[in-house]
Formats: sequence, C-alpha cells, structure tokens
Amino acid sequence: MPSTRLDGKRVLLTQSREFMGPALLETFQALGAEVIADERPLDQDPLLPQKIVQTSGQVDVLLLHLALPAPSTPAGEIDDVEWRTVFAHLVDPMPRLVAAVLPQMMARRQGRILLIGSAAALRGQKRTGSYSAARGAQLAYVQAVGLELASFGIQFNAIAQNFVDNPTYYGAEVQANPRFQERLKRDVPLGRLVSAQEDANYAGYLCSDAAACFVGQIFPISGGWASR
Repeated sequence: MPSTRLDGKRVLLTQSREFMGPALLETFQALGAEVIADERPLDQDPLLPQKIVQTSGQVDVLLLHLALPAPSTPAGEIDDVEWRTVFAHLVDPMPRLVAAVLPQMMARRQGRILLIGSAAALRGQKRTGSYSAARGAQLAYVQAVGLELASFGIQFNAIAQNFVDNPTYYGAEVQANPRFQERLKRDVPLGRLVSAQEDANYAGYLCSDAAACFVGQIFPISGGWASR
C-alpha cells in the first residue's frame, strides 16, 4: 500500500509565516519531509520565484501558499490599485513558481504541486470582489495546468478552504467576536472552525504517494460551507 508519509521528500513552502504556513511546516516535518520554508511575499520582484527555486535545489513538492488579508470593498469602490495588489500577491507568482520548478520535476517525471487556495472562489460573498476573483483565477489555473502535467507524472491539485483556523483570516480577535461565533453556528454546518491541523493533515495526504490519482482537482475544506 502506498504510504501517506513524506519521508525523504523535499518540500518548498512559500510565505511560511502567514496563513497556513506554520501549520503546514509543522505537519510536513512531522510526516518526515525536509521543508524549505521561505517567508517572503512574492508580489514585488518577478524574478524572486525563480531565485527561490534555484536556491532550494531539488523540490519534490511545491506548496503554492500565497496569502493576503482580504479587502472588504463594495464592488463600485474597487479601484485599480486594490485589484492589482490582490492579483500581484495571489495570482502572478503562481505561473512563475510553477515554471521554475517544472524542468526538474519533468526530468524526474515525478512531482507534486499543491495550491492552498480559498473556497471564496466557490461560493459568493459580499464585498469580496477582488479577493474572490483572484482566488478563482488560482483554481482555474490549477484545473487547466493540472491536466497538462499529469502525463509527466506531476500531480497539481488545490485545497479550497474557508473557516479554517489560521492567523491571517481568523485570528484570536475575530474568533472571540460574538457576531463571528453566531455566524459559525448559522453558516457552517460543522458548527466550528476546521482546525489548522485537520487542514494540514489533508494537504500532507495530497502530497503523498498514496494520492497519485488526482489530476487538477479542487478539494473544498470548509466545514460544509462550500461543498463543490
């Protein structure tokens, strides 16, 4: 039976201090992976993704982990600055990172790429036009490129999450707010946040040898808030 462990795998994790970064780092290390954790945002220097991959050496697993606090802007007030800022953080680095890591993965005919994305792309929410559009672009990219890479032995998939415990979107102050607690009870069938550990464990599984059959697929993790 193929293993769900990651022993001997070299994993590149971007923006490792934000969003799901700390949980992914801890979980993947516990599963036996050697994690190259890069803390830098990737919105400024278009050459930085290539530099990160080059200095990382062999990359068996690329965790496309990109984060930005979501603006809450009415549709009529979204300006070019907000739109470009959100896409520069969440979308533009993706093809650069993928293009940088593909030559070595194709040469080995083996690799995993996993996007840690958002269920905001699967279900509408008010005042999230720029953020949801960027997260939707991420998922569309995964679905298209995942099909292209499958014949090279490279699996490219995505987790689309919401209502998962993390410091970027659901910090302690948010969780302590009675209005947020009521929202959880009202909108999330699970009735609570998905734990960071639960989410990271699933990411680990998708990057393991046991998950070799998935091609360009989107996996919602949201406590039932989004199911497709």
